[in-house]
Amino acid sequence: MKAAVLTEQPGDLVIEDLTIDKPGRGEVLIQTVGAGLCHSDLHFMEGLFRSQLPIVMGHESAGIVQAVGEDVDYVKPGDHVVACLSIFCGQCKQCLGGHPNRCANPQATSRAKGAAPRLSRADGTAVEQMARLGGFAEEMLVHQNGLVKVIEEMPLDKACLIGCGITTGFGAVVRTAGVTVGSTVCVIGAGGIGLAAVQGARIAGANKVIVVDVSSAKLETAGQLGGTHFVNASQTDDVVGEVKELTGGGVDYSFEAIGRSQTVRQAFDMLAVGGTATVIGMVPSKDEVTLRGIDFLQEKKLQGSMMGSNQFRTDIPSMIDMYLDGRLLIDEMVSATIDLEGVNEGYRMMKNGEVARTVITFD
Repeated sequence: MKAAVLTEQPGDLVIEDLTIDKPGRGEVLIQTVGAGLCHSDLHFMEGLFRSQLPIVMGHESAGIVQAVGEDVDYVKPGDHVVACLSIFCGQCKQCLGGHPNRCANPQATSRAKGAAPRLSRADGTAVEQMARLGGFAEEMLVHQNGLVKVIEEMPLDKACLIGCGITTGFGAVVRTAGVTVGSTVCVIGAGGIGLAAVQGARIAGANKVIVVDVSSAKLETAGQLGGTHFVNASQTDDVVGEVKELTGGGVDYSFEAIGRSQTVRQAFDMLAVGGTATVIGMVPSKDEVTLRGIDFLQEKKLQGSMMGSNQFRTDIPSMIDMYLDGRLLIDEMVSATIDLEGVNEGYRMMKNGEVARTVITFD
C-alpha cells in the first residue's frame, strides 16, 4: 500500500510502498477513504516534537472495515468507521473515571514488544504509526478501541475531520470548558480546530463569539460558522485591548487554538473576572508561559484540553447527527481536496495560511 512517511525531522513526507500485516487480536484493517491534514502532524514534520522514525503520519481518518482480527466484536467488514487517536483501554483509572481521552495504558491496545510490526518496508524495517493510526495511507491497521462506527449516510471525506480537529475544538468548548448560554467567548486562531470551537460556542448558545486571526479569509469563514465579532491580529498591536473593548472588560471563556506561548498569554489576559482560558493548541514542549500571579486573585483560570475531553464513541455520532441536520457545518471548513501525492503541497498551503482544512481522498 502507498503511505506518506516521515523519514527525518525536520523534513517533508515521502510516498512509499509499505507492507501492512494482517489484523491481530483486537485489530481492524481499514480501507482509508478520507484523511484530514492536521497542524499537529506539521509540528512533527518541523521537528518541534520528536518521534520515532520512520513513521506514517496522519491521525484524522475515516474508512471502511476490510477485515477484523480475533476477539473483535465491535465492527465487521463493510462497516463505516472514523478513527480517533483517543484509543482507550477501558480498564485504567482514567478510563474508569470517565476520561477515556486520558487513557493511561496504551500498552493494552498496542502490539506487544517484539511482535511483528503492523507496518513495514520491503526490507523488513518496522514503520511506526502517528498516534497509533497512521492515517496518510491507503490502509490502516488499528485497535478496535480507536474506532467508532458511523452511519453510511455520513460522507467519509467529511467524517474524517470529526476524528480529530472537530472533536478537539468542539469538545474543548462544550466538554472541557462547559461554555454556558449567553456567555462571551473568544477563539484565537481560525484554522480547523479554531473553527470547530467557534461552532461549539454557537451551538452552546454563547452571546458573543469573537474570533482572532491574521487572515481575513479565515475570519470570513468564521463568520459563516458562528463568529459574531472579529479581530485581525495583523492589523492591530493590541489584540487583548480590542477584545476587552468589544466585551466591556473581557470574555468569560477564551480558547487558544494555535499552540504558541504568546497567544496563550493573550487568551489569559483577555479574561473577565472569573473567566476561563482553555489551551487547545500544541505549544512546543520547551516553551514556557509566564502569567501575573495577582490575576489569580480574580479567580481567572488557565487550563488545558486533551482532544476536547472527548468520549468519542458517543460524541462523534452526536456530531454526525448535528451535521446531517444542518447544525454542525463541515463542508464549509474544507478549503481543498487533494490526493496522497499532494500531501506536502497541502502542508505548504497550511503553513502559508491559505486553507482552513485540507482533505486527502483515496480512490
